[in-house]
Amino acid sequence: MARRTPLFDVHRALGARMGEFAGWEMPLSYRGAAEEHRAVRERCALFDVSHMGEIELRGPGAAVVCQELTVNDIRRLRIGDGQYTLFCNQRGGVLDDLIVVRLGAERYLLVVNAANTATDYAWVRARAGERAEVVDRSAELALLALQGPEAERALRTLTALDLAALRPFTALEGPVAGVRTLVSRTGYTGEDGFELLVAASDAPRLWEAVLDATRRRDGLPAGLGARDTLRLEAGLPLCGTDMDETTTPLEAGLAWVVKLGKGDFVGRAALAEQAARGVVRRLVGIELAEPGVPRHGCAVWRDGDAVGSVTSGTRSPTLGRYIGLAYVTAGAAAPGTPVAVEIRGRRVPARVVARTFYRRVQRED
Repeated sequence: MARRTPLFDVHRALGARMGEFAGWEMPLSYRGAAEEHRAVRERCALFDVSHMGEIELRGPGAAVVCQELTVNDIRRLRIGDGQYTLFCNQRGGVLDDLIVVRLGAERYLLVVNAANTATDYAWVRARAGERAEVVDRSAELALLALQGPEAERALRTLTALDLAALRPFTALEGPVAGVRTLVSRTGYTGEDGFELLVAASDAPRLWEAVLDATRRRDGLPAGLGARDTLRLEAGLPLCGTDMDETTTPLEAGLAWVVKLGKGDFVGRAALAEQAARGVVRRLVGIELAEPGVPRHGCAVWRDGDAVGSVTSGTRSPTLGRYIGLAYVTAGAAAPGTPVAVEIRGRRVPARVVARTFYRRVQRED
Protein backbone atom coordinates (compact mmCIF):
# COMPACT_ATOMS: atom_id res chain seq x y z
CA MET A 1 0.00 0.00 0.00
CA ALA A 2 1.28 3.45 -0.92
CA ARG A 3 2.33 5.73 1.91
CA ARG A 4 0.52 8.99 2.61
CA THR A 5 1.84 12.37 3.71
CA PRO A 6 0.36 14.23 6.71
CA LEU A 7 -1.59 16.33 4.18
CA PHE A 8 -3.38 13.47 2.41
CA ASP A 9 -6.84 14.39 3.76
CA VAL A 10 -6.24 18.05 2.88
CA HIS A 11 -5.49 17.12 -0.73
CA ARG A 12 -8.60 14.98 -0.98
CA ALA A 13 -10.71 17.84 0.40
CA LEU A 14 -9.24 20.14 -2.26
CA GLY A 15 -10.27 17.69 -4.99
CA ALA A 16 -6.75 16.68 -5.95
CA ARG A 17 -6.19 14.00 -8.57
CA MET A 18 -4.02 11.53 -6.67
CA GLY A 19 -1.48 9.09 -8.01
CA GLU A 20 1.41 6.94 -6.86
CA PHE A 21 4.96 8.26 -7.01
CA ALA A 22 7.96 6.53 -5.44
CA GLY A 23 5.68 4.51 -3.19
CA TRP A 24 3.66 7.53 -2.04
CA GLU A 25 0.09 8.54 -2.85
CA MET A 26 0.62 12.14 -3.94
CA PRO A 27 -1.41 14.94 -5.55
CA LEU A 28 -0.68 15.02 -9.29
CA SER A 29 -2.86 18.07 -9.93
CA TYR A 30 -5.80 20.03 -8.58
CA ARG A 31 -7.15 22.31 -11.32
CA GLY A 32 -4.84 20.99 -14.02
CA ALA A 33 -1.07 20.67 -14.33
CA ALA A 34 -0.75 23.32 -17.07
CA GLU A 35 -2.65 25.93 -15.05
CA GLU A 36 -0.62 25.13 -11.95
CA HIS A 37 2.59 25.34 -14.00
CA ARG A 38 1.66 28.82 -15.21
CA ALA A 39 0.80 29.90 -11.67
CA VAL A 40 4.37 29.11 -10.60
CA ARG A 41 5.91 30.94 -13.54
CA GLU A 42 3.68 34.02 -13.21
CA ARG A 43 2.62 34.21 -9.55
CA CYS A 44 3.13 31.41 -7.01
CA ALA A 45 1.91 27.96 -6.04
CA LEU A 46 2.17 25.67 -3.03
CA PHE A 47 3.36 22.06 -3.23
CA ASP A 48 3.35 19.22 -0.72
CA VAL A 49 6.74 17.52 -1.07
CA SER A 50 6.60 15.62 2.20
CA HIS A 51 7.48 12.42 0.37
CA MET A 52 11.09 13.62 0.34
CA GLY A 53 13.34 12.01 2.94
CA GLU A 54 15.24 13.71 5.76
CA ILE A 55 18.32 12.08 7.28
CA GLU A 56 20.27 13.77 10.06
CA LEU A 57 23.96 13.26 10.83
CA ARG A 58 24.95 14.21 14.38
CA GLY A 59 28.07 14.19 16.49
CA PRO A 60 31.78 15.05 16.34
CA GLY A 61 32.27 12.84 13.27
CA ALA A 62 29.26 14.13 11.33
CA ALA A 63 31.24 16.56 9.17
CA VAL A 64 33.88 13.97 8.29
CA VAL A 65 31.27 11.38 7.32
CA CYS A 66 29.27 13.87 5.25
CA GLN A 67 32.43 15.03 3.49
CA GLU A 68 33.36 11.44 2.61
CA LEU A 69 29.92 10.55 1.25
CA THR A 70 29.18 13.62 -0.89
CA VAL A 71 30.94 15.06 -3.92
CA ASN A 72 30.63 18.73 -2.94
CA ASP A 73 32.71 20.39 -0.20
CA ILE A 74 30.77 20.91 3.04
CA ARG A 75 33.67 22.71 4.72
CA ARG A 76 32.39 25.96 3.24
CA LEU A 77 29.01 25.62 4.98
CA ARG A 78 28.26 27.89 7.91
CA ILE A 79 25.35 27.11 10.22
CA GLY A 80 22.21 27.78 8.18
CA ASP A 81 23.96 27.22 4.84
CA GLY A 82 22.96 24.50 2.42
CA GLN A 83 24.34 23.10 -0.82
CA TYR A 84 23.32 20.85 -3.68
CA THR A 85 25.37 17.68 -3.82
CA LEU A 86 25.38 14.01 -4.84
CA PHE A 87 25.99 10.55 -3.45
CA CYS A 88 28.06 8.44 -5.86
CA ASN A 89 29.20 4.83 -5.87
CA GLN A 90 32.84 3.80 -6.23
CA ARG A 91 32.48 3.86 -10.04
CA GLY A 92 31.31 7.47 -9.92
CA GLY A 93 27.70 6.56 -10.73
CA VAL A 94 24.98 8.71 -9.17
CA LEU A 95 23.16 7.07 -6.26
CA ASP A 96 21.11 10.17 -5.39
CA ASP A 97 21.12 13.94 -5.48
CA LEU A 98 20.34 15.84 -2.32
CA ILE A 99 20.49 19.07 -0.36
CA VAL A 100 22.76 19.23 2.70
CA VAL A 101 21.91 21.86 5.32
CA ARG A 102 24.19 22.57 8.25
CA LEU A 103 21.89 22.82 11.27
CA GLY A 104 24.57 23.21 13.95
CA ALA A 105 28.24 22.78 14.75
CA GLU A 106 27.87 18.98 14.62
CA ARG A 107 24.50 18.56 12.85
CA TYR A 108 23.81 18.11 9.13
CA LEU A 109 20.43 17.49 7.51
CA LEU A 110 20.35 15.54 4.25
CA VAL A 111 17.18 16.03 2.18
CA VAL A 112 17.05 13.07 -0.21
CA ASN A 113 14.72 11.74 -2.90
CA ALA A 114 11.65 9.78 -1.85
CA ALA A 115 12.51 6.71 -3.92
CA ASN A 116 15.93 6.48 -2.30
CA THR A 117 15.28 7.35 1.35
CA ALA A 118 15.55 3.82 2.73
CA THR A 119 18.62 2.86 0.69
CA ASP A 120 20.29 6.23 1.36
CA TYR A 121 19.72 5.84 5.09
CA ALA A 122 21.15 2.33 5.13
CA TRP A 123 24.14 3.42 3.04
CA VAL A 124 24.92 6.47 5.19
CA ARG A 125 24.51 4.47 8.39
CA ALA A 126 26.82 1.71 7.18
CA ARG A 127 29.45 4.20 6.08
CA ALA A 128 29.20 6.23 9.29
CA GLY A 129 29.67 3.26 11.60
CA GLU A 130 30.39 4.54 15.10
CA ARG A 131 31.73 7.89 13.91
CA ALA A 132 28.37 9.70 13.81
CA GLU A 133 24.75 9.20 14.79
CA VAL A 134 22.49 8.73 11.76
CA VAL A 135 18.77 9.39 12.25
CA ASP A 136 15.99 8.96 9.68
CA ARG A 137 13.65 11.85 10.53
CA SER A 138 11.40 11.45 7.50
CA ALA A 139 8.35 10.20 9.40
CA GLU A 140 8.41 13.06 11.91
CA LEU A 141 8.77 15.88 9.38
CA ALA A 142 6.77 17.39 6.52
CA LEU A 143 8.02 19.58 3.68
CA LEU A 144 6.09 22.26 1.78
CA ALA A 145 7.38 24.21 -1.22
CA LEU A 146 6.12 27.71 -2.04
CA GLN A 147 7.44 28.60 -5.49
CA GLY A 148 7.13 31.50 -7.90
CA PRO A 149 7.91 35.21 -8.28
CA GLU A 150 5.26 36.14 -5.70
CA ALA A 151 6.43 33.55 -3.15
CA GLU A 152 8.38 35.98 -0.98
CA ARG A 153 5.55 38.50 -0.89
CA ALA A 154 3.10 35.78 0.10
CA LEU A 155 5.30 34.30 2.81
CA ARG A 156 6.22 37.71 4.19
CA THR A 157 2.67 38.12 5.48
CA LEU A 158 3.10 35.10 7.76
CA THR A 159 6.50 35.61 9.38
CA ALA A 160 8.87 38.18 10.84
CA LEU A 161 11.87 36.28 9.47
CA ASP A 162 14.05 38.41 7.18
CA LEU A 163 13.24 36.62 3.95
CA ALA A 164 14.91 39.26 1.79
CA ALA A 165 18.23 38.46 3.47
CA LEU A 166 17.83 34.74 2.81
CA ARG A 167 20.16 33.89 -0.07
CA PRO A 168 19.69 30.84 -2.30
CA PHE A 169 20.58 27.63 -0.45
CA THR A 170 20.45 29.24 2.99
CA ALA A 171 17.98 28.59 5.79
CA LEU A 172 16.47 30.33 8.82
CA GLU A 173 14.46 28.82 11.65
CA GLY A 174 11.54 30.65 13.21
CA PRO A 175 7.76 30.91 13.40
CA VAL A 176 5.68 30.96 10.22
CA ALA A 177 1.99 31.44 10.96
CA GLY A 178 2.86 30.53 14.54
CA VAL A 179 4.45 27.22 13.51
CA ARG A 180 8.13 26.52 14.16
CA THR A 181 9.59 26.16 10.67
CA LEU A 182 12.95 25.76 8.96
CA VAL A 183 12.66 28.05 5.93
CA SER A 184 15.16 27.57 3.09
CA ARG A 185 15.45 29.45 -0.18
CA THR A 186 15.42 26.33 -2.31
CA GLY A 187 13.18 24.62 -4.84
CA TYR A 188 12.93 22.47 -7.93
CA THR A 189 11.06 24.69 -10.38
CA GLY A 190 13.51 27.21 -11.80
CA GLU A 191 11.73 30.02 -9.94
CA ASP A 192 12.45 31.86 -6.71
CA GLY A 193 10.84 30.17 -3.76
CA PHE A 194 11.05 28.57 -0.36
CA GLU A 195 10.83 25.14 1.19
CA LEU A 196 9.27 24.90 4.65
CA LEU A 197 10.29 22.02 6.91
CA VAL A 198 7.99 21.43 9.89
CA ALA A 199 6.90 18.78 12.33
CA ALA A 200 4.46 16.43 10.62
CA SER A 201 1.79 17.23 13.21
CA ASP A 202 1.98 20.94 12.32
CA ALA A 203 1.80 20.43 8.55
CA PRO A 204 -2.00 20.83 8.10
CA ARG A 205 -2.04 24.11 10.06
CA LEU A 206 0.92 25.52 8.17
CA TRP A 207 -0.46 24.38 4.79
CA GLU A 208 -3.76 26.13 5.46
CA ALA A 209 -2.05 29.41 6.38
CA VAL A 210 0.42 29.37 3.49
CA LEU A 211 -2.24 28.36 0.97
CA ASP A 212 -4.39 31.27 2.13
CA ALA A 213 -1.45 33.65 1.65
CA THR A 214 -0.76 32.05 -1.74
CA ARG A 215 -4.32 32.59 -2.88
CA ARG A 216 -4.14 36.24 -1.85
CA ARG A 217 -1.39 36.55 -4.50
CA ASP A 218 -3.70 34.78 -7.01
CA GLY A 219 -1.73 31.56 -6.54
CA LEU A 220 -2.80 27.92 -6.42
CA PRO A 221 -2.05 24.58 -4.82
CA ALA A 222 0.03 22.53 -7.27
CA GLY A 223 0.81 18.85 -7.77
CA LEU A 224 3.67 16.73 -9.01
CA GLY A 225 2.55 17.03 -12.63
CA ALA A 226 3.41 20.72 -12.70
CA ARG A 227 6.54 20.15 -10.63
CA ASP A 228 7.87 17.80 -13.30
CA THR A 229 7.27 20.12 -16.26
CA LEU A 230 8.69 23.06 -14.29
CA ARG A 231 11.92 21.25 -13.43
CA LEU A 232 12.27 20.00 -17.01
CA GLU A 233 11.94 23.52 -18.44
CA ALA A 234 14.65 24.60 -15.99
CA GLY A 235 16.90 21.75 -17.13
CA LEU A 236 17.00 20.14 -13.69
CA PRO A 237 17.67 16.39 -13.90
CA LEU A 238 15.47 13.92 -12.04
CA CYS A 239 17.40 11.24 -10.21
CA GLY A 240 16.37 7.78 -11.35
CA THR A 241 15.20 9.15 -14.70
CA ASP A 242 17.88 11.50 -16.04
CA MET A 243 20.74 10.09 -13.96
CA ASP A 244 21.37 6.91 -12.01
CA GLU A 245 24.15 4.51 -11.02
CA THR A 246 25.10 4.04 -14.68
CA THR A 247 25.69 7.76 -15.27
CA THR A 248 28.20 10.08 -13.65
CA PRO A 249 27.86 13.72 -12.58
CA LEU A 250 30.31 14.71 -15.32
CA GLU A 251 28.11 13.11 -17.98
CA ALA A 252 24.99 14.68 -16.42
CA GLY A 253 26.40 18.21 -16.68
CA LEU A 254 26.99 18.45 -12.94
CA ALA A 255 30.79 18.77 -12.94
CA TRP A 256 30.37 22.07 -11.07
CA VAL A 257 29.11 20.11 -8.05
CA VAL A 258 32.11 17.75 -7.92
CA LYS A 259 35.05 19.10 -5.91
CA LEU A 260 37.91 16.78 -6.81
CA GLY A 261 40.37 18.90 -4.82
CA LYS A 262 38.61 18.58 -1.47
CA GLY A 263 40.18 15.25 -0.51
CA ASP A 264 38.96 11.70 -0.82
CA PHE A 265 35.28 10.79 -1.14
CA VAL A 266 33.31 7.84 -2.45
CA GLY A 267 33.73 7.78 -6.23
CA ARG A 268 36.54 10.34 -6.39
CA ALA A 269 39.09 8.10 -8.12
CA ALA A 270 36.68 7.13 -10.89
CA LEU A 271 35.52 10.72 -11.40
CA ALA A 272 39.08 12.06 -11.47
CA GLU A 273 39.98 9.49 -14.13
CA GLN A 274 36.92 10.41 -16.19
CA ALA A 275 37.66 14.13 -15.85
CA ALA A 276 41.19 13.53 -17.14
CA ARG A 277 40.19 11.49 -20.18
CA GLY A 278 36.92 13.30 -20.97
CA VAL A 279 33.36 12.03 -21.14
CA VAL A 280 32.04 10.08 -24.12
CA ARG A 281 28.43 11.19 -23.68
CA ARG A 282 26.63 14.22 -22.27
CA LEU A 283 23.15 15.09 -21.03
CA VAL A 284 21.82 17.78 -23.38
CA GLY A 285 18.64 19.61 -24.20
CA ILE A 286 16.64 18.54 -27.25
CA GLU A 287 14.06 20.72 -29.00
CA LEU A 288 11.80 19.16 -31.62
CA ALA A 289 10.97 20.95 -34.86
CA GLU A 290 7.55 19.26 -35.09
CA PRO A 291 4.88 18.20 -32.57
CA GLY A 292 5.71 15.06 -30.61
CA VAL A 293 6.57 14.30 -27.01
CA PRO A 294 10.00 12.69 -26.62
CA ARG A 295 9.59 9.91 -24.05
CA HIS A 296 12.14 8.12 -21.90
CA GLY A 297 14.05 5.65 -24.05
CA CYS A 298 13.33 7.25 -27.44
CA ALA A 299 16.40 6.89 -29.66
CA VAL A 300 18.27 9.99 -30.85
CA TRP A 301 19.73 9.84 -34.37
CA ARG A 302 22.28 11.88 -36.29
CA ASP A 303 23.11 11.30 -39.94
CA GLY A 304 21.58 7.84 -39.79
CA ASP A 305 23.49 6.74 -36.69
CA ALA A 306 22.00 6.23 -33.23
CA VAL A 307 23.85 8.66 -30.97
CA GLY A 308 21.86 8.47 -27.74
CA SER A 309 18.49 8.27 -26.06
CA VAL A 310 15.94 10.52 -24.37
CA THR A 311 15.57 10.49 -20.59
CA SER A 312 12.73 13.04 -20.09
CA GLY A 313 10.40 14.96 -22.37
CA THR A 314 7.27 17.11 -22.45
CA ARG A 315 5.45 19.88 -24.21
CA SER A 316 6.70 23.01 -22.47
CA PRO A 317 3.70 24.96 -21.12
CA THR A 318 5.78 28.15 -20.96
CA LEU A 319 7.49 27.96 -24.34
CA GLY A 320 4.87 26.03 -26.29
CA ARG A 321 7.56 23.76 -27.73
CA TYR A 322 8.34 20.06 -27.42
CA ILE A 323 11.48 19.59 -25.37
CA GLY A 324 13.48 16.85 -23.71
CA LEU A 325 16.70 15.80 -22.06
CA ALA A 326 18.86 13.14 -23.68
CA TYR A 327 22.26 11.54 -23.40
CA VAL A 328 24.12 11.81 -26.69
CA THR A 329 27.68 11.09 -27.74
CA ALA A 330 30.12 13.92 -27.08
CA GLY A 331 30.46 14.52 -30.82
CA ALA A 332 26.74 15.26 -31.10
CA ALA A 333 26.43 17.35 -27.93
CA ALA A 334 27.18 20.84 -29.28
CA PRO A 335 24.20 23.24 -29.24
CA GLY A 336 22.73 23.57 -32.71
CA THR A 337 23.59 20.02 -33.77
CA PRO A 338 20.76 18.66 -35.97
CA VAL A 339 19.39 15.33 -34.75
CA ALA A 340 16.18 13.31 -34.95
CA VAL A 341 14.17 11.71 -32.16
CA GLU A 342 12.43 8.43 -32.90
CA ILE A 343 8.83 8.64 -31.66
CA ARG A 344 6.51 5.71 -32.43
CA GLY A 345 8.63 4.62 -35.35
CA ARG A 346 8.95 8.11 -36.89
CA ARG A 347 12.14 10.16 -36.76
CA VAL A 348 11.11 13.68 -35.79
CA PRO A 349 13.58 16.45 -36.70
CA ALA A 350 15.15 18.14 -33.68
CA ARG A 351 18.24 19.98 -32.57
CA VAL A 352 20.50 20.01 -29.56
CA VAL A 353 20.02 23.11 -27.41
CA ALA A 354 21.21 24.46 -24.07
CA ARG A 355 19.78 22.27 -21.31
CA THR A 356 18.24 25.20 -19.46
CA PHE A 357 15.21 25.82 -21.67
CA TYR A 358 13.79 28.48 -19.34
CA ARG A 359 15.52 31.06 -17.14
CA ARG A 360 13.48 33.14 -14.73
CA VAL A 361 13.31 36.89 -15.06
CA GLN A 362 14.85 38.73 -12.12
CA ARG A 363 12.23 41.11 -10.76
CA GLU A 364 12.51 44.22 -8.65
CA ASP A 365 10.56 44.06 -5.40
